[in-house]
Parts: sequence; structure tokens; C-alpha cells
Amino acid sequence: MALTNSSRSQTQSYARESYARDTIIDASGGPGDADAKEDMPLDSQALDDVRASGLTAVILTVSGVGSYEKDFDTTIRNIGYWNAQIAAHPERLLLVRGSADIAIAKQSERLGIVYGFQDATPIAEDLTRVVTFAELGVRVFQLTYNRRNLVGDGCLEPGNAGLSTFGRTLVERLNERQLLIDLSHSGERTTREAISASKAPLAISHTGCAALAPLPRNKTDAELKALADKGGVAGIYLMPFLRSAGQPSAEDLVQHIEHALKVCGEDHVGIGSDGGISPIKFDAEYRKKFAAEVATRRAHGISAPGERPDVYTFLPDLNSADRFARLGALLAKRGHSDARIAKILGGNFARLFDTVWNGRALGS
Repeated sequence: MALTNSSRSQTQSYARESYARDTIIDASGGPGDADAKEDMPLDSQALDDVRASGLTAVILTVSGVGSYEKDFDTTIRNIGYWNAQIAAHPERLLLVRGSADIAIAKQSERLGIVYGFQDATPIAEDLTRVVTFAELGVRVFQLTYNRRNLVGDGCLEPGNAGLSTFGRTLVERLNERQLLIDLSHSGERTTREAISASKAPLAISHTGCAALAPLPRNKTDAELKALADKGGVAGIYLMPFLRSAGQPSAEDLVQHIEHALKVCGEDHVGIGSDGGISPIKFDAEYRKKFAAEVATRRAHGISAPGERPDVYTFLPDLNSADRFARLGALLAKRGHSDARIAKILGGNFARLFDTVWNGRALGS
């Protein structure tokens, strides 16, 4: 499903026609070069890629991921770093504190940055930290990463113990504060129990379909259907878990999107790439660095089945900043309507943000 010269022309046409009109949201991603050193400011190329991406907003992870990166101080430092980047580039970046900021980002052609967690461990046992992080701009809280934490079991836990008593209290607190709950990386029982416990719709910001690739990071049809029935949205990622073995491609991504559409309906499917906006420089240095990262994750027990040093966390035929426009063209070529594509590429997540952050599901 690689783009030919003809389909590239279609992509350019699709981008011109739709991006001027539609809200485009990546539910898991962010600016920056994969090769950049930690805490280095965004460079001009990263900012150019932001503009080229056509994205309206992105959920950007400010927490650590996995229990070995769980501390409160790390999260505060990450928020400080991104506050500084946004302040340094106000013409390109905008901190999103509410759904109105999504509209402002679209109108002003800036990238809206939505702060999110990929693990609840920075909260520890102190629920007052929910207020602290919310005041610092965090709007999306993922309950677990792959392993078990105080909230519940992640997707790698064989016991599948579900949501803890503390986890149920956290769900209540997040509902009260009108903050979006994310069930990516959660175990099957944790996912089901959180959906049942929540009074508001939830997200699975980045996942795939277990019916197509039965790997722990992917969600079953039952989980996806329960999420949709609650009014939530599942973001399909551009990750190795789209296939049980081998390097996935854009064709695999489209298959997962189309399966999710059948299970959830077109109002409950989006994209959460789980990758950076800038394309990967696929050279020997990157491959070495990637292999080392996989080894580190395995050593800390957070590497999921499907993670391999020779299967990369991007789709080679969508390795460009404008991958959302290219994906839109592929979906159009498959016969999906412009209205459906607009929902998938961002409209559904924009609606979910508005519903949860404004308490509409709770009657506020």
C-alpha cells in the first residue's frame, strides 16, 4: 500500500482540501527528533516538521513510562521542559487546557499540546496530586503501563487482577475533575472495570485490534465495543503490534482501522501514532540506539511481546511528517467518505475532549 506518484498527488490534494477544514489530532505523539539528546530545545527542523504535519493537536506524554521512571520529580521536570518549549515558540505551539484551545490551535495554525500521562505512578498514593497535575495542565491520565501499579494491572500481568480499590477512587477523582482517563497498556480486566466504573467516556489513546494481532498491547473486540458503548474513542497506533510478526506497514494500519470501525462504529475510532512527528532517520546509529532501548525495556520488565530490536516503532511507508495526510489519502482510496476520514483523523478525539473536559457526560 505504498504511495505511487499518482497517489502522492492524491495525498497533496487531500491535504489541501481537508486540512484547511478538519481538526487533526494525534492521541499519542509529539514534536522532536528521535536522535535529539534529552532536554535539548526543539530545533528548526522539528518545528518545520510540526508545520508540515498538518496536526491540530497531540497528546504528549509528560510522565515517565513504566515503574522505573515513576517519580514525581521527573514528571515535574518534563512539564517544565515543555512549558519552556511552548513559551519559546508561541507562533508554532500552544498549551491546551480546554477544548476551546483546540479550536484556537486550528484557527491559528499552531500545534496544540495536550499534556498526558502514560502511567499513574507519579500520583503514588497521594490523590491530591491529581489537582496538582491538573493545575499544571495535565488533561489525560493513563491508569497503567504494561506492569502492575497501585491502580491496577497492566497488559503484561498474567494474573489480570483488574482495577484496585485505590484505582476505583482515582477514577472517581478524575471524573470529578473532568479529566480524560486513558486505558492504553491496561490489562483486559482493568480496562473493562475502569469503563464500568467511570461516569464519563474514556480513551484508549494508542492500541491495535487483538482480533488481527493477538498481542497484549492490543484490545479485544469486547474491550473496544465496551469503550464505544461508553462514548469513548480508540486510537490506532503505528507500532510493531499491528502484526504478530515482522515489520508492519500502512496496509496493516488500514486493516486495524477498518476492523475497529466495524466493532466500534465511525464515531469511536481515531489515531494515536505512539511516535514522534518528525520522520525517523533510519541509519546505523538509529538501529543501534533502538536495539539498546529494547534491551533496556526488557531488563526492566516492561517490554511487551512483539517488541524486537529488528522490528521498528514506525511504519516505513508512512515515515514522513505528513503521515496523517497520507493516511487520509489511503482511506479515501479505500472508499471511506471525507466525513468519516475527518472523524478518524481527529474529529472523534476533539469531540471526546469537549465532552469530558466540559463535563457534558456528567450533566455539567
